[in-house]
Amino acid sequence: MTESDSTAAPAGKNLLSLDPAQETEFRKKVQEVKKKRPKKYEKLTPGVIYLGHIPQGFFEPQIRIYFSQFGSVRRVRLSRSKKTGRSKGYAFVEFECDEVAKIVADTMNNYLLAERLLKCCFIPPEKVNPKLFIGSQTQFKKPSFPAVKRYNKKRSVQERRKMTSKLLHKETHLRKRLAQKGIDYDFPGFAAQVPKKKAADMNTSVGSQDLTPVCTPTVIERRKSMKIEEGEDSDTEIVIKATPAPKKSKNKKKAKSS
Repeated sequence: MTESDSTAAPAGKNLLSLDPAQETEFRKKVQEVKKKRPKKYEKLTPGVIYLGHIPQGFFEPQIRIYFSQFGSVRRVRLSRSKKTGRSKGYAFVEFECDEVAKIVADTMNNYLLAERLLKCCFIPPEKVNPKLFIGSQTQFKKPSFPAVKRYNKKRSVQERRKMTSKLLHKETHLRKRLAQKGIDYDFPGFAAQVPKKKAADMNTSVGSQDLTPVCTPTVIERRKSMKIEEGEDSDTEIVIKATPAPKKSKNKKKAKSS
């Protein structure tokens, strides 16, 4: 490597003007151009779109594949029913760039897809809920025991009693709240549907779930006292019936006359 090459290398880095008098102005312009040069790694602001009137069968994988033709899709949130797991017909799609999201909202609005007109609009960043895409990365699994089956399942006697007690407790709490706020509103509610318990007689058999079974000594003594009181009341009026005299037969009269 010669001396001329070594001197040319630093000279190439430091740009010089052809006119020495304009050297200062030339260096100022070079610095301004360097400042205005775009950075290598610019952060893109993400954009979110709302997608409505989604046809059945168009789920998270299909949405991601279809909208990736416009740009890179970051997250997809399809709204589903908690009871059955079926799609509610609307979703939210987040793109890496907000400019791409605006283009998608303009082009896909009123687009006919599977005999459905899609409704698509861009959501401003200040209106996007930070908790919107929580759980969107996890893969959806159909519930094995949904709420409809849990509600319609066959229950035992104890489970029914527990359920009715909960409903009645909630209803009484609701009535108290209405009374505290000064609302005079009467409604039958669950209490009207629950069959009322009949007053059990002393002679009738008592179930095993009652507090005092039949065979306890207290119940037996109570029954005896009730019977004695009934006997005393019945003995207050004494009625004596006279026995009628025996009638004589006609055959005996004929025998005496002969």
